[in-house]
Amino acid sequence: MLQITIPRTECYDEETNTFFTINEQTLHLEHSLISISKWESKWHKPFISKEDRTAEETRDYIRCMTIESNVDPNVYLAIPASTLEKVKWYISESMTATWFKEDKNAPKGGKKVITSEVIYYWMISQNIPIECEKWHLNRLFTLIRVCSEKNRPQKKMSRKEHASWQRAENARRQAAYHSKG
Repeated sequence: MLQITIPRTECYDEETNTFFTINEQTLHLEHSLISISKWESKWHKPFISKEDRTAEETRDYIRCMTIESNVDPNVYLAIPASTLEKVKWYISESMTATWFKEDKNAPKGGKKVITSEVIYYWMISQNIPIECEKWHLNRLFTLIRVCSEKNRPQKKMSRKEHASWQRAENARRQAAYHSKG
């Protein structure tokens, strides 16, 4: 969870030609599958994509991430640039100590469209409890990948790998039993 504080700000409404004040407010944000679902249902496009989001879409995603209810919508207009950078960092943070060895032979991602429904499908197919939809999204992706890799059939060794393993096993046995072969 990320906590941000929006400072007290004086704003101008061009439609009514009036000034108004936005009081300081602290918001608690959670980058989760629930947040993405809310955002996608409003904007009707995938959140996870290479396309840049507009300032309005970005501020709206922050609104979707907000845990508090009944927040003045004008608060999102007063978010300073430094706070936006903090939110971007939080969204990109892995939130886990798990890492993966990249497989050189694995197919590259390509242009897959990933929506919240696809992520829910991955959760269901891996028997991941629905409560995990509240987790930080990157942590949820890590769990999905761990489940996928643990459930994958074990990869067979190539002839070269098998011969190398056999030589090492023979050497280990010779050392253990003090024999010459």
